[in-house]
Amino acid sequence: MDGGNQSVVSEFVLLGLCHSWNIRLLLFIVFCMMYLIIVSGNIGIMILIITDSHLHYPMYFFLANLSFVDMLLSSVTTPKMIADFLRENKTIHFGGCMSQVFFSHFIAGLDMVLLVIMAYDRYVAICKPLHYSTIMNLKNCIGLVVTSWAIGFLHGMNQMVVTVQLPFCGPKEIDSFFCDTSLVIKLACMDSYNLEILMNAQCGIMAITCFILLLTSYTYILLAVCKSSKTGASKALSTCTAHIIVVVLFFGPCIFIYVWPLSITWVNNLLAVFYSVFTPILNPLVYTLRNKEMRNAMKKFRHYYGDSKGNN
Repeated sequence: MDGGNQSVVSEFVLLGLCHSWNIRLLLFIVFCMMYLIIVSGNIGIMILIITDSHLHYPMYFFLANLSFVDMLLSSVTTPKMIADFLRENKTIHFGGCMSQVFFSHFIAGLDMVLLVIMAYDRYVAICKPLHYSTIMNLKNCIGLVVTSWAIGFLHGMNQMVVTVQLPFCGPKEIDSFFCDTSLVIKLACMDSYNLEILMNAQCGIMAITCFILLLTSYTYILLAVCKSSKTGASKALSTCTAHIIVVVLFFGPCIFIYVWPLSITWVNNLLAVFYSVFTPILNPLVYTLRNKEMRNAMKKFRHYYGDSKGNN
């Protein structure tokens, strides 16, 4: 670690997802469309929740934060990846690389904790309805969100501080579309095997802990609803199943990348694309289109916008 000041590498080369120009052009179009959907969809959700007073409840407060975080998560790596599809030389400055290391782990960790908080909110609402307004008051809700940002920040800062101090003096090709801790550490001019395991273990522990907490919350919710009514159980099962699918699609790739890393590069890249691009698209669909209050809010917004446009 003392060799940090000996670093002579000023930039890294990202090898990207593929080398064929035709495939890169196709991916450029596809990911441009997906990124526009992510940004517009999540901004739309935030606008609906902020402007509709019927949605000023803890669940939607957390959903607005999740939409904002999902947009950030995708924005850390996707714009650079899209631009690189049109470039032959996919370089990234050392500072930009370290920024990707920090923000990718910061936002991913924040996203994980937010999903746990949302599951806890539903657990309290269903399993302890009489105490819901007391437990999930405004002060506690803000405290939970601030805590999630703090945990994500500490996680990202730890990953970045360790990585930035490593001595980089030779190899600079990263076999991916973005800078990740495990990939950058391999380029250090030192024996980084143990450090790589340690950093991956930290990410893996965080992902597995959040994943277990989420599954535990949903299990308690389903058990509670099953005891109350069969109709409610069917509805809760449908909702929880959709949520669990999103959770698995987000946490699954993270767990495989950091807990059981594969030596197949294209598989690791595919898993990284899944949690950075596909999950931010699925979250709005699952948490809004399957929600009656959100659908009503969208209808009112469309009617209001249509009437205003007609009057003009």
